[in-house]
Amino acid sequence: MSNRDYAKTLIDQVPESKLLYAVYFLQGMIVPDETPNAETLEAIAEVDNMIEMGAGQHFSGSTEDFLASLLED
Repeated sequence: MSNRDYAKTLIDQVPESKLLYAVYFLQGMIVPDETPNAETLEAIAEVDNMIEMGAGQHFSGSTEDFLASLLED
């Protein structure tokens, strides 16, 4: 019996009152793995370098204030 067949057999044994938990669990498992592409990896490396060198700008404050500052530029 394959793992898939075994899982289906187990699901058939789960009481209806608890089946929703299995559904949520399975939904979480089917989310595809998100492997960053080359452009994303380059951006991550750039930010890591900026942090290491102390370059760039750092903003501390609320998201509302940050968005307002972006709109001012």
